[in-house]
Amino acid sequence: MEKIRFALLGYGHIGKRHAEMISKNAACELAAIIDTNENIKNAIPEGVVYYQKLEDYLSSGPKADIAIVATPNGLHASQALQAIQSGMHVVVEKPFGLHKKECEEVIVAADKMNKKVFCVMQNRYSPPSQWLKKIISEQLLGDIYMVQVNCFWNRDERYYKQGSWHGTKQLDGGVLFTQFSHFIDLLYWVFGDINNIQTNFNNFNHQRITEFDDSGMVHFDFINGGVGAINFSTSVWDKNLESSMTVIGKNGSLKIGGQYMDKVEYCHIKDYTMPELAATNPPNDYGMYKGSAANHSYVIQNVVDVLNNNAAITTEAFEGLKVVDIIERIYNCKNKQ
Repeated sequence: MEKIRFALLGYGHIGKRHAEMISKNAACELAAIIDTNENIKNAIPEGVVYYQKLEDYLSSGPKADIAIVATPNGLHASQALQAIQSGMHVVVEKPFGLHKKECEEVIVAADKMNKKVFCVMQNRYSPPSQWLKKIISEQLLGDIYMVQVNCFWNRDERYYKQGSWHGTKQLDGGVLFTQFSHFIDLLYWVFGDINNIQTNFNNFNHQRITEFDDSGMVHFDFINGGVGAINFSTSVWDKNLESSMTVIGKNGSLKIGGQYMDKVEYCHIKDYTMPELAATNPPNDYGMYKGSAANHSYVIQNVVDVLNNNAAITTEAFEGLKVVDIIERIYNCKNKQ
């Protein structure tokens, strides 16, 4: 069987992670890397062709089956669209885009060209997330009354460096897109869509380094029943504090916690015995800060399985779009106040 050939757009922290996972998968081959920073040329893997511009790769580069879009957030949808129109499937890092409309354009183009769109939401693979999905799908908690998500992280001058795309509205979009979209994805994946959104935003200590607020409190109703809240901040001093989800239902309560929702901290459910879960992969470590679970190997394997007709896409394009839609609606509520 021929190897699946990848073109990688963006060779920053996440791009390097994808390249590593491709190299470790015997069914995959990395054909090209596209990045505007020419300084990376000497760091790319041997045998991989480098291009500075996507257009140059698309016009003359080695053929690839699928493009991974791991560039700044504001470029995701437009570059995914270019790749699809050139005849490739696409893997799009979170977020799918910064606006629902541009994500819809990608989905329409992919349908027209018969191409697949994989949206990266690797936290779905973590054992506590899989366990939570099973608990709710089997209705073990009964009616859901309340869901609260707390995401309290550190992102300071070590992250928001001058001249970087981080912190800009056009390419970053805000902390709900860049830092916390994984947890909004889990909310949608497990509990469904939301409405009746109310917000309160603040910028406590990022006034000089970002174009958007660093903290917020969001309240809403679930369309399927129950109420929810997201409390978030990147103004925590020095290091990340927690990422947690508390669920209260008719037949019990549970809490997934730790710095990255990497463990079950509480489970008390009627007529239920908590099983022992596999260990969660450690967070992605970028030196001065850490991110969500290092589960990108599962993303690449899902691509292999889907393209070989053995599986369904873990995070469908519409699900990626819904995360963008929810975040966009949350931010629009702030703008209307």
